[in-house]
Amino acid sequence: MYKDIYADLHIHIGAGNNGKAVKITASRKLNFSNILKESRYNKGLDMIGIIDSASPHVIRDIEKMLEDGEMEELKEGGIKYGGLLVVLGAEIESREDNGGQAHYLAYFPYLKNIKEFSHIMEKYISNIHLSSQSTGLSGRELLKIVEYNGSILVPAHVFTPHKGFYGRACRTYQELFTDSEWDKIPAVELGLSADTYLADHLSELEEKTFLSNSDAHSLANIARAYNAMKLKELNYSGFVKVLNREEGREITANYGLDPRMGKYYSSFCENCNKSFSQEYTELKCPYCQSGKVVRGVKDRILQIKSRENSISPEHRAEYIHQVPLRDLPGIGEKTYQSLLARFRTEMNIIHRVTEKELLQVVNHKIADMITQGRRGELEIENGGGGHYGKVMG
Repeated sequence: MYKDIYADLHIHIGAGNNGKAVKITASRKLNFSNILKESRYNKGLDMIGIIDSASPHVIRDIEKMLEDGEMEELKEGGIKYGGLLVVLGAEIESREDNGGQAHYLAYFPYLKNIKEFSHIMEKYISNIHLSSQSTGLSGRELLKIVEYNGSILVPAHVFTPHKGFYGRACRTYQELFTDSEWDKIPAVELGLSADTYLADHLSELEEKTFLSNSDAHSLANIARAYNAMKLKELNYSGFVKVLNREEGREITANYGLDPRMGKYYSSFCENCNKSFSQEYTELKCPYCQSGKVVRGVKDRILQIKSRENSISPEHRAEYIHQVPLRDLPGIGEKTYQSLLARFRTEMNIIHRVTEKELLQVVNHKIADMITQGRRGELEIENGGGGHYGKVMG
């Protein structure tokens, strides 16, 4: 029997349970133990990918929780924490032969695999304890290492101007990978500033599964983007089958921010600190005429697209725009906790609770915003230049 589950596969670790830093820019509250509790009990997720699991600090935390019986490693891969599946992962930075840089996500079936990967990466990374460090290796070289460890490689936040596959490293995969190598990569992660409509302007992505993940740097941001999946078995093997669309397993929906809310959606002038959007043919700031511009995701896709219209293949899941509860005007911590106390998880509140039920806890304005968010009807101010967009109250 198939199960419908929710999965966020890009969550960072701010610090180990020992307090030592892992992801410098992430909250120190974002440790392995807290992520498990937040994901399972508050967010209502069924599967998570913790992508700083190659850090020795994190490996020790995992080993301790397994030894204490808090978690269980599954025969088919992955780690079980109650009803939550944990997929161990690593975010790694390449240095491509053309000088570009890109981030990749690697997902591993067992703790032994990521431990071996960690030992290998020590030779290439200046500080193996920290997240997303530059390896000096190309994507092709990383693919070989990840394959050797029985794992899979997925390009991360592919369109972002900073360390994105298409945003910083190439216009087409053919600049970095052979056709046979590209075929070994089952999916790409869109990032918070892109959606299916934008990505499907590139015909070379037709066979790839799209992932929408949070890239969470805080507990609150877990599940600000996530995936709905259909599978039979909640384990690593089932997860890989979803990415490869095997035996009826598949992504059934991508949930994420409206790209306009993404912090790299619009182009940005570093001279006058203003965001804007304009045709890619001449990227110049319309305010000060400076050419000192960071090209936003929308303009980058306009620049490299292979077709004028977005055409999605038959297997492509629907992309559903939504706004995290905490990003809605009027929902402070007290209101958020009241909603959780009444309806248990964010997944329930965002997807299942009726407007009538919401009105038992919040006023008409907030209930209306939640339901408008489900329909993609909220008014949004565009993000850009490292600043997120926002819902207009």
